[in-house]
Amino acid sequence: MKKIGIIVAMEEEKEAIEKIMTEVEIQSIYDLRFLKGKIQGKDCILVKSGIGKVNAARTTQIMIQNFELQGVINLGAGGAINPALKIGDVLIGKKVVQHDFDITAFGHRKGYITGVGEAIYCDENLVEGIEKIIKSAPERSYQIKLGVVATGDIFCTDSWMKDKICGKFNADVVDMECAAIGQVCYLDHIPFIVIRSISDTPNGENASTFDENLKFASKRCANILSIILESNLFCY
Repeated sequence: MKKIGIIVAMEEEKEAIEKIMTEVEIQSIYDLRFLKGKIQGKDCILVKSGIGKVNAARTTQIMIQNFELQGVINLGAGGAINPALKIGDVLIGKKVVQHDFDITAFGHRKGYITGVGEAIYCDENLVEGIEKIIKSAPERSYQIKLGVVATGDIFCTDSWMKDKICGKFNADVVDMECAAIGQVCYLDHIPFIVIRSISDTPNGENASTFDENLKFASKRCANILSIILESNLFCY
């Protein structure tokens, strides 16, 4: 039976999801620990990739090659570059970009990747389904919105960089993995979505804010994941 692949970067994010999994079994491949189990009755497989685009891409390809997947969900903490997003809010990615990919010397726009384009779009059916789930959910103390995630191999701390990425890519959140995962899924024709809970806002001091809010953001992502998997969204 095909499984729903779940990829996170950090231990805190993995632990939050592991707490809502049942019937867990572990399979190790190339020193990666894949946790096979169920969430809301759905067959899932969870793995921690490590931080950064190379770790994320490597892990995604290994998962795709070794397991039959319905789709891949990447989730975890993210930094808000859209001022409308506050700590604890959740962003569902409509598309992802690599803000540090630069072949502008050859006449392309910043972020353009040969054979891929300027952005990778998350699976339209899944995004539309999540949007319906969000609209029908009870009122909450935080917002969930759809938007753009910008990925790069840098933990963004500078306000000027935040503003530059936001303006150039019309992005809402920065992270260090999701567009690399999205690129592998795109090339391998695997449906992909991303969920990010806001842990910090780049302001020169947000490394400590990130540390303070990582567990909180991880738990919120796990809660959203549980709500999504409680539906029949992946049965299309």
